[in-house]
Amino acid sequence: MKIRVVSSKDEIDSLSKSEKILHLTFRPSNKDIFDLIQKCPEVKAIHMPGSYLKTISDSTKMLLDMQGVSLLGGDIWGHRKDINDYYEIKQEAFDTIEELKKEGLSEAEILKRMERTFGLSKDLLQFLMKGKRKK
Repeated sequence: MKIRVVSSKDEIDSLSKSEKILHLTFRPSNKDIFDLIQKCPEVKAIHMPGSYLKTISDSTKMLLDMQGVSLLGGDIWGHRKDINDYYEIKQEAFDTIEELKKEGLSEAEILKRMERTFGLSKDLLQFLMKGKRKK
């Protein structure tokens, strides 16, 4: 699964309509979020650092909820935007989630292991575990 990394509001116009998950590395305004929803009607989740997430207005959260877009907190570690516009979550991560579910581990235990092993945020992992993704 690929996550499109968006480094500035200037990149919004260059996004594809088919983007499913976006990671914002800038603090978006309400207008930026609205523009993202307009430009990427198929988006299912917007991921951003937790400190940025706290500044999103309630009205914007309501708009995203009405559009069926999940707002996720967390960082993407080790990604270099100058090399690739996308951060990729390997199939191995999804396979590991399924294995751990089959082993009967609780969601909390799975999240703890996956955070440590793959360096993904808790919110993003919960989103993936709930099956709101398309391979």
